[in-house]
Amino acid sequence: MGRILWVKLHRYAGLTIALFLIVSGLTGSIIAFYHELDEGLNPELFSPGTSGEPLSPYEWKATVEKADPRAQVTFLPLEVHAPGESVTVVVEPRIDPATGAPYEVEYSQVFVDPVNGDILGKRLWGDCCFERKHLLPYLYTFHYSLHLPHEFIGGWENMWGRWLMGGIAIIWFFDCFVGAYLTFPPGRPFWARWKPAWKIRTEAGPYRTNFDAHRAGGLWPWVLLIFLSMSSIYLNLGFEVFRPVLSAVSTITPNPFEERLDRMENAPYAPKFSFQEIEARALEEAKRRNWSTYLGGIGYSPHFGIYSAFFYPPGGEHAPGLGHSTMDFEGSTGEVIAHKVPGEGTAGDFLMEVQFPIHSGQIAGLPGRIVVSMAGLLVAMLSVTGIVIWWVKRKGLPAKTSADTSREESNANVTT
Repeated sequence: MGRILWVKLHRYAGLTIALFLIVSGLTGSIIAFYHELDEGLNPELFSPGTSGEPLSPYEWKATVEKADPRAQVTFLPLEVHAPGESVTVVVEPRIDPATGAPYEVEYSQVFVDPVNGDILGKRLWGDCCFERKHLLPYLYTFHYSLHLPHEFIGGWENMWGRWLMGGIAIIWFFDCFVGAYLTFPPGRPFWARWKPAWKIRTEAGPYRTNFDAHRAGGLWPWVLLIFLSMSSIYLNLGFEVFRPVLSAVSTITPNPFEERLDRMENAPYAPKFSFQEIEARALEEAKRRNWSTYLGGIGYSPHFGIYSAFFYPPGGEHAPGLGHSTMDFEGSTGEVIAHKVPGEGTAGDFLMEVQFPIHSGQIAGLPGRIVVSMAGLLVAMLSVTGIVIWWVKRKGLPAKTSADTSREESNANVTT
């Protein structure tokens, strides 16, 4: 394929995804600090300020379900992160025996004062739009799905938006390689001729600066952009694309949720075990396996019929690293059917495991989240500068562009 064709491919791929990447980059730069911002905006939900010995987690669960019999708890934290903070309990609708359909429950999160059991507030996670308590969850869902009309089945939501943004991520991933290739200079010596591509010159006018910012801004963080685009594919099209492609080159440990996707449209499976029973089994299994982590939460996925126990590292749920360990139990028998420990498993397992920690910056703690936040702004900048380059080319190059600009642009382009 001639160089001109690669240039056109990069140009039109970039134009196709530019607006999506601007939105995704800007929202991503915000949600890198999701928890801090959400808690700061909604102190009445997260900071009741009460002191004293917390109630049992199962008293929190009983309070939530007693307050609204239409709802069942599907995730229960087993700890309070810090004194004076609330706990967040996740719920889903029960089945109405009169209709055979789920009840209409207008919320999915319940914030509970762990000391006295008071319900501090409720919200539907991801609900539109700019009310304080909805803002951060809305931006989070908008980041990966644009909050498009969606089908909701169990834990899967915004499916059409997920698929769209997953497709954008695939184009972005391959366009990163095309853009990098187009920065390579023809002729020799290679390194001496490639060196200017890494610089931003401001003395030749705004168009030259814009062009250099687009090119150098894509080269310096190129590896980070590759990882961000790859992790976007995984997070949006994990079951549909990422796992099947990866399984062609590496062994992947079976995932019980993936194996039961065809069951999701069935009515939710009624839980057969209490969370206390699952906790006891999880602790026994963890002791037998010599896990050093602690049990921080219990969940139940009604549409899959699977209980999950979440084991956190010493630093807690959001500690730097690869995340938490998980143990899954068959809902009908209570037997362990799968487990995941960060860093264990096949090379394919590890590659999938690192995608979210990299994408969120969690892998490196606060410094990592700062880098990811800045990367979101950078992605938006690259998209804007790419649009500017295309627009100026359509109107004709500015007269004051330096004499070598046209020649360089024909031989070099950038990673959008």
